[in-house]
Amino acid sequence: MSTPAATMVSPLQIGPHTVQPPVVLAPMAGITNAPFRTLCRGFAEGDGWGTGGRPPGAGSGGKGLFVSEMITTRALVERNEKTMQLIHFDATEKPRSIQLYGVDPATVGKAVRMIAEEGLADHIDLNFGCPVPKVTRKGGGSALPYKRNLLRAILREAVSGAGDLPVTMKMRKGIDDDHITYLDAGRIAVEEGVTAIALHGRTAAQHYGGTADWDAIARLKEHVPEIPVLGNGDIWSAEDAVRMVRETGCDGVVVGRGCLGRPWLFSDLVAAFEGRTDDSARPTLRAVADVMVRHATLLGEWIGDEARGVIDFRKHVAWYLKGFAVGSEMRKRLAITSSLAELSEGLAELDLDQAWPLGADGPRGRTSGNNRVVLPDGWLKDPYDCAGISEDAELDTSGG
Repeated sequence: MSTPAATMVSPLQIGPHTVQPPVVLAPMAGITNAPFRTLCRGFAEGDGWGTGGRPPGAGSGGKGLFVSEMITTRALVERNEKTMQLIHFDATEKPRSIQLYGVDPATVGKAVRMIAEEGLADHIDLNFGCPVPKVTRKGGGSALPYKRNLLRAILREAVSGAGDLPVTMKMRKGIDDDHITYLDAGRIAVEEGVTAIALHGRTAAQHYGGTADWDAIARLKEHVPEIPVLGNGDIWSAEDAVRMVRETGCDGVVVGRGCLGRPWLFSDLVAAFEGRTDDSARPTLRAVADVMVRHATLLGEWIGDEARGVIDFRKHVAWYLKGFAVGSEMRKRLAITSSLAELSEGLAELDLDQAWPLGADGPRGRTSGNNRVVLPDGWLKDPYDCAGISEDAELDTSGG
């Protein structure tokens, strides 16, 4: 499969930060920690396979934007130990992007001011897109934009507290088809000084099922021409990314599940937007295995414990091996490894000369849809009343 010819797209401007090509790694809980961001950046910068003699991710930066996993504002303000580790950035990460989750304007404001005053990041993204029950039952994530006044209050506190740091937001279309919020939320964001908006073209009820509504991305772009709009949803390849920009007029793309087990997708994306038509990565299983070991190694170094790093890596095994001829027993064995040696030995037993299989492309990760959205009692009675939201509604842990 060849990479498509470039489409005309301007650099993405996030405050003082120029992102070219306009490609963003979506925050994913338990996934987009510093090691995974390092891998993705390495491929974006053209050295992900290690051919340039530098560790992946050791380039000068600038090709894409790579956002941390979700950081809870309460946990950040309380300086929770796990949260403080999650906001650690490699020295080569520029700009440093943190995604925050919160439901209480005062707590969000405190967290943003802490980031700005202590120089913890260069860019702040606000999460209004998460559909998981533990978030929506508190009125957070994709449930929150339904409460227009609460959304406005949070955005106002964040932008005010951020100083010179740009503030962006990521959201979904709404709670469900009967409670669509993205156009109102987009207008509120513009009025409160948000720098850019990313829209996942699904409702909270859809989770990750069905097909993303790219027409909604186009409508949002027409509705808020004052600021950049980024599209998210069903980008499984560089071809999909280029097509989304052409069909919707969006200013950039946000890639989430499409890079699970495929951090080299960012190499494809950069090539596509730069007009290089023959650079689509189709690695052999041997190359994939090398990346798997590198990923597990980075996790161990980041955590400070090899075994814990390999255990954390287990969730990635099935994504990396998707489509390859690997027996079920070996897949299970690789998914319970607890040392780099054990992982490497298992991979060495595979037929590593396998070419990239056709079955490895396409959707990855969770696909469930048509879920009941868990909301606070009476949440849908009034889209403007936000009584009852306080610090008690804040989650006290970050990430996955």
